[in-house]
Amino acid sequence: MSPPLLRLGAVLSTMAMISNWMSQTLPSLVGLNTTTRLSTPDTLTQISPKEGWQVYSSAQDPDGRCICTVVAPEQNLCSRDAKSRQLRQLLEKVQNMSQSIEVLNLRTQRDFQYVLKMETQMKGLKAKFRQIEDDRKTLMTKHFQELRGKMDELLPLIPVLEQYKTDAKLITQFKEEIRNLSAVLTGIQEEIGAYDYEELHQRVLSLETRLRDCMKKLTCGKLMKITGPITVKTSGTRFGAWMTDPLASEKNNRVWYMDSYTNNKIVREYKSMADFVSGAESRTYNLPFKWAGTNHVVYNGSLYFNKYQSNIIIKYSFDLGRVLAQRSLEYAGFHNVYPYTWGGFSDIDLMADEIGLWAVYATNQNAGNIVISQLNQDTLEVTKSWSTGYPKRSAGESFMICGTLYVTNSHLTGAKVYYSYSTKTSTYEYTDIPFHNQYFHISMLDYNARDRALYAWNNGHQVLFNVTLFHIIKTEDDT
Repeated sequence: MSPPLLRLGAVLSTMAMISNWMSQTLPSLVGLNTTTRLSTPDTLTQISPKEGWQVYSSAQDPDGRCICTVVAPEQNLCSRDAKSRQLRQLLEKVQNMSQSIEVLNLRTQRDFQYVLKMETQMKGLKAKFRQIEDDRKTLMTKHFQELRGKMDELLPLIPVLEQYKTDAKLITQFKEEIRNLSAVLTGIQEEIGAYDYEELHQRVLSLETRLRDCMKKLTCGKLMKITGPITVKTSGTRFGAWMTDPLASEKNNRVWYMDSYTNNKIVREYKSMADFVSGAESRTYNLPFKWAGTNHVVYNGSLYFNKYQSNIIIKYSFDLGRVLAQRSLEYAGFHNVYPYTWGGFSDIDLMADEIGLWAVYATNQNAGNIVISQLNQDTLEVTKSWSTGYPKRSAGESFMICGTLYVTNSHLTGAKVYYSYSTKTSTYEYTDIPFHNQYFHISMLDYNARDRALYAWNNGHQVLFNVTLFHIIKTEDDT
């Protein structure tokens, strides 16, 4: 047999074996066998994605005001992600197989054209052979035998050619089945597309927008719970203060750090919470006076603090780098006359909330009990004061939320919010709101209205507490 014919036989035999393997193996790889039938998009079960977060405001309190309720989504919202990934992987494999089959089909078509050409030549030889047989007397015996041998070599290729035609049809069927499978998988992927990560991300962004819209409608709330703490950093001495500006814009996340409760004038500034954690200072301020205690506050770009060994309040502008105002807080005790339980010259506590700037202190006129004064942020004048019956020396710390002062009963382990006084109604009540004093000694506890969190200095640790407030939705009738 001549080399070209041997090569052709080898190619066709190999193609026959590949086709036979594909007919037995490919259906099982993609799930197409006699016992499995693909579902079409018309028979797919409709997947209904869950709504996720919900914001309701249909409930009303006894006064007829609307109450906002935020319901968190189930924690297993992303449980379908594994299936989604498996489905995408299967779809990719099917597409890869489809491409491979397409390449094989091109090669098959090329070889098929070659075989057809050989078939034509075989038929021509056969016709020529018949013609030679009819006139073999005119040809030499040698030529006749050569032609006979070539014919004998080509005759076995005829059944191979027939088998090849059958295998080519089988490959075409496989291509059609792969195309159908790809369409079905694409349909399934579209059906569960609501659970894809990109779609989830868009739903989260939408939820955040809805929640922000809801938060804009929220008025002041009553403290219900304190959770945490979250330890942000461990630095400094046992006593100190750290804070952010509740009136700063969303892009302004500067942090200020004031270590110790006395004999210090250095304020360290950090551009962000991340810089604060890493210790990357952006600026340092050298105040003109030493401060007393740890109960300072940054409000609308200025630092308010108690001048050491006095009842004078200082307003210092960070942008201008100078004192803008100072005023004596009349009758207020200072220099450990009426401190919190931990001492530390904590007689005068400056704080801010949703309503404005406040000073909490004690006077002899009020028998050492807590006095609450609202301050003008520009002139530091007292605009109004409330006298409570809670002894200042029995308070661990205090903070203002929405015009209500909340007082803890200790600065040590087991501390809880024990007393509250509302400046709106001029009434008080005893409460029982515990919180976790993780590092056993709190020397600073202030509320930040923008973050809706409590900033605390806990024995050389800067920590955050989350607060849960009972909110009431504003309605048009209330405005």
